[in-house]
Amino acid sequence: MLLVNSFIFCGFVCLIAQIILDNTKLTPGHITSMFVVVGAFLDSFSLYDIIIKYVGGGALIPITSFGHSLIHGAMAKTDSYGLVGILMGMFDLTASGITAAIIFSFVFALLFKPKN
Repeated sequence: MLLVNSFIFCGFVCLIAQIILDNTKLTPGHITSMFVVVGAFLDSFSLYDIIIKYVGGGALIPITSFGHSLIHGAMAKTDSYGLVGILMGMFDLTASGITAAIIFSFVFALLFKPKN
């Protein structure tokens, strides 16, 4: 059942994004940013953890989980280091994803040539 819930959650996130994209003048970058903020907002009130409990790993796939990781890490490190812990926690949990995105973007830019 967890697999079905994961599929439904990810599909629902994509459905919302597609509806916003089709019915507004927002760009994909705007929608992505909005979803990161929504994930951060949900984690601020510990609602994203409840979603993860019922959906499982499927809740960690969409872009909303990046906002969750930012806020989750910031709140965890704030307990230990105070205000400095906010930045430490954000970069602690998300550094591997950001680094992977930068490295893969660089490699693909070297391997492939744009058509225009």
